[in-house]
Amino acid sequence: MTVPAELDRRFREAAVRSGMLDAGYDVVDSPVGSLLVAATGRGLLRISFDPAPDHHLELLARLAGPRVLRAPRLVDAVRRELDEYFEGRRHDFDLGIDLRGVTPFSARVLAELARVPFGETATYAELAARSGNPKAARAVGTIMNRNPIPIVLPCHRIIGANGSLVGYGGGLDRKETLLRLEGVLL
Repeated sequence: MTVPAELDRRFREAAVRSGMLDAGYDVVDSPVGSLLVAATGRGLLRISFDPAPDHHLELLARLAGPRVLRAPRLVDAVRRELDEYFEGRRHDFDLGIDLRGVTPFSARVLAELARVPFGETATYAELAARSGNPKAARAVGTIMNRNPIPIVLPCHRIIGANGSLVGYGGGLDRKETLLRLEGVLL
């Protein structure tokens, strides 16, 4: 038996309103492809360049709790800010961030990453030094590759010591697109 679309929509909205969800997600279209976006009551939990929900549901449940549903309204603020960013009208995100599941060092690195301004870049070594461990450039590279919230936590702004584009969890073509959108000359 299939559930009528209107009933399904009302159920999901009621779950969001009542606070019964541990996490909600939706797929958001963008100039760099479809993105899976997930949020909790604490804030943005995940952005993934792999929009297939089945690949993420177990991880989201492990991080936030078992009550995970597709809930477009829960990610409306994220969708709006991403749209503004891609339209060139937003340079900073005003979203709550839910970094549960990351190590304390990763949290420090991601906090420093968030301080790299729109239209500017930093190297892995610079980010390591800003995070309190100047010899951890490789570890920073791993953290950038596993960044749970790319674009909003702008790992695309981190480049190699020689100024080259190296590594990006979403692929170098996306990294280049995001940097060009921000006016960074490559």
